Amino acid sequence: MTFDLPAGRAQPHLWRWILALCVAIGASLAACAALAAIGTAVFPSTVGYPHFQFADYAKLTIVGVFFACLAWPLMTLVSSRARGPFLLLTVIVTIVGLAPDAWILYKGQPAEAVLVLVAMHFALALITYPALVFIAPQRPLSPADTADSGSVLARNAR
Repeated sequence: MTFDLPAGRAQPHLWRWILALCVAIGASLAACAALAAIGTAVFPSTVGYPHFQFADYAKLTIVGVFFACLAWPLMTLVSSRARGPFLLLTVIVTIVGLAPDAWILYKGQPAEAVLVLVAMHFALALITYPALVFIAPQRPLSPADTADSGSVLARNAR
């Protein structure tokens, strides 16, 4: 992982980031709606489960995807090759994000319903990461940027 602090020279274009944000939120909401519908079809005992109501999962989905989308330009501030570290961050945040699912399972929520919620978490990661890195890719540094500045960390270490 390279944390060379390109200082904003490698960030995605704002309009592309906004487009990626909209795609990630829209596709994530659609995926959660589909998973909730599939979950109730496969597990009829989950029909009427409160966390499968659009209003319940939509607010959490929008907030979570929004903050994930904010992390992408922040990652591009610290690395000129941010895709790898951002993928690692996506995996870590997704795993940590399963803690509430584990908690409600422990508290007695139906295992079938929690399984669908876990699938929703994975769907968000599988949608948001590619939306950001492909729709709003990190701009490559110009040869002048790389030759002129080198690594800020290496320069500061001298």
